[in-house]
Amino acid sequence: MDIQQLRSSVAEKFPLFGPNKVQELVRLVFEIGRRDQLGFCDVLGSIPKDRVAFSSVKSFLERLRYPEAFARGIPVRESFAGLDIDPDAACDVSIQREIYPKEILIEKAVEGAALAQRMRQSFPKSRVEVIDRYKDLITGPRSSSASAIDFNRRCDQFFIVKEVYDHFKPCPCTPGVVSCGYHNANLGFGCPFECSYCFLQNYTNAPGIVFPANIEDLFSSFRSLTRRPVRVGSGETTDSLAFDHLTGFAPQVVEFFRSFPESRFEFKTKSDNIKGLLSVRGAANIVAAWSVNPQKIIDREEFFTASLARRLKAARACVEEGYRTAFHFDPVFYYTGWELDYADVVKSIFSVVPKESIAWISLGTLRMTVRQKKMIENRFPQNTILSAELITAQDGKVRYHDFVRENVYSVLLSLIREQAAGVPVYLCMETADLWRRLGIKLDPQWISR
Repeated sequence: MDIQQLRSSVAEKFPLFGPNKVQELVRLVFEIGRRDQLGFCDVLGSIPKDRVAFSSVKSFLERLRYPEAFARGIPVRESFAGLDIDPDAACDVSIQREIYPKEILIEKAVEGAALAQRMRQSFPKSRVEVIDRYKDLITGPRSSSASAIDFNRRCDQFFIVKEVYDHFKPCPCTPGVVSCGYHNANLGFGCPFECSYCFLQNYTNAPGIVFPANIEDLFSSFRSLTRRPVRVGSGETTDSLAFDHLTGFAPQVVEFFRSFPESRFEFKTKSDNIKGLLSVRGAANIVAAWSVNPQKIIDREEFFTASLARRLKAARACVEEGYRTAFHFDPVFYYTGWELDYADVVKSIFSVVPKESIAWISLGTLRMTVRQKKMIENRFPQNTILSAELITAQDGKVRYHDFVRENVYSVLLSLIREQAAGVPVYLCMETADLWRRLGIKLDPQWISR
């Protein structure tokens, strides 16, 4: 769809509308046309000729865009963001590229660190440069232009840094939602996978993949973090295991946290890169966790990740080695036939992994910032996830309607409880009211079970 031509056509059809009103109509026409696979002329041509006032035209298009909401009498109060799409920003997902950075930039403070040496040995053809500080570099003349195109090239540069401040951070839950009590451990920033919905697309200021070389400082930081049991994980800003064959972090983390049996450390991944975990004896307080979705979603939205079958096979191998496991239905996608597809996922999990080994299961539905939505449109122009009825919720995130989310969680909870009633299940980024309506206890004690 030619966006500039679409703007011109809308402005020509409604010459009395100002630029902001034209912007909203352009967005609506674009989203309807993409969902229904129609040309914008067909969408514009469907507007009744007697609809001339802006409110009337917008209302007509909103009914086309949000039929389920209007059928339920739910008002749509959206201010539709501008449409800016660069065809050159599309991510090439036709073939998986070998991970081989063109440059490895190493902070002077960790030039002699073991990780720096591992990276040199792993990529002997990469250009290596010693720099003063990564943070100075990204704000200087070599800083990223903060575009989707730059994000597509993130694996071209590896940064080996000395992390000083951000070893652990509480999970940045949205205001007004139930906190999961999670602490995020910084084992890197950036991921080699291409998941269309990935929230890391919000952070295009990082020009490459960042690895902290001073993991011993992370351990020292944990010792002073708290005296009570905590739940810690490394899957927020990177896939926990995708780079582990390069970093060798997993065995070190396992051996350290073995000494803190009341706390839980979680490796969250979409890979089956578990050799590091299997190289050491497992521990019951170490959780190897997988994000899961139906295989059709993995094929269409989670490019270059392990298949569902490979993820579950890896989970089984970790359990047999003495680890516990966990599964994250997050994000869940709502589409025609989703219930049957996710029922198959639940059955597959419990047919492969003993229910007694599952530490927890989380549920969360698709959500994103407005900026993230624009990045998805640019990087994954063939995506289908944005065709769903997504509205801006009270927390400012673009989400499914409340009734959709409650239905999704209710169905998944029933499926999981049929298989294993005692497995702890929690919601990610949802309000206490929704937890209560679904009968999920607001009980943080499950963390240490």
